[in-house]
Amino acid sequence: MSGNIQLLEDTLAAAKAEGRSALIAYLPAGFPTVDGGIEAVKAAFDGGADVVEVGLPHSDPVLDGPVIQTADDIALRGGLKIRDVMRTVREAHEATGRPVLVMTYWNPIDRYGVERFTAELAEAGGAGCILPDLPVQESALWREHAEKHGLATVFVVAPSSKDERLATITAAGSGFVYAASLMGVTGTRESVGEQAQDLVRRTKATTELPVCVGLGVSNARQAAEVAGFADGVIVGSAFVQRMLDAPDAAAGLAAVRALAAELADGVRGKA
Repeated sequence: MSGNIQLLEDTLAAAKAEGRSALIAYLPAGFPTVDGGIEAVKAAFDGGADVVEVGLPHSDPVLDGPVIQTADDIALRGGLKIRDVMRTVREAHEATGRPVLVMTYWNPIDRYGVERFTAELAEAGGAGCILPDLPVQESALWREHAEKHGLATVFVVAPSSKDERLATITAAGSGFVYAASLMGVTGTRESVGEQAQDLVRRTKATTELPVCVGLGVSNARQAAEVAGFADGVIVGSAFVQRMLDAPDAAAGLAAVRALAAELADGVRGKA
C-alpha cells in the first residue's frame, strides 16, 4: 500500500492556490491517552488545520521544549508503543481524509526497523515523516524505503544552516521543508522575528518545495505574520499547552478546536 505524499503535496498546493499559508498542527500521540490523542488530532482538523504532525514521544527529545516534554512523559508513562502511533495516524486519516505525518527522532525508527516502520506508516495512510535529527548524509536507507512506500521525507533547517548546507538538505527532502525559526527548542515566543523570514528566503532560493515555519507560533497574530512569508505555519506547543491547562478531556478537545480555528483565521488574514 502506498502512503499519502501526494495528498500532502496537493493540500499544500491547494492552500497556495487560495493565496494563503497552510496551517500545520502538531500533537503528540498518546496524550493524554491514545484514544484522547486521536480525538485531539481530529479536533485540530475540525478547527481548520490542513495537516497534522503526530509526534512519536521520546524519552530524550533534543528539539522539544518543556511543554511537549511534559506531554511526552505522560504518553510514555501510559505505555505508548509505536503501534499506538500508527493507530493514531490511521484513525485520524480515515476519519478526516486529511494528511497526517509522524514527527520522530531517528533512534525509535532505527530500533524498530526502517522497512517495517515505512511499510506500516504507509499502510496506516500516513503522508510521511519529519526527522529532525537524521543527518542528510546518513539518510539514504530511510529515503529509499520512504520513496518506495509513497512517504514524504521532511528535513529541518535552522537559521545556523549555511546556504550550501540548505541546498544539500532541500535536495534530499520531499513534501515540504521544516524551517525552525529560532535556535533552541520548541515553545511559544512573543515574537517569531526576522530570523525566520531570512531563513525562509534563503531556503526558497534552493528549492521548489514549500517552506513551512515552526517553533514559536502560538496565536493568530503570529500565524498571520509568518503566513506573510512562509508556505505553512506549524504550531505545536500552544496546542499542547491548551490541553494541559484544560480541566478535563472534553475541555481539552474544545480548546484544541478553538485554537485551530483562531490560527486558521490567522493564516487567512482574518485575525
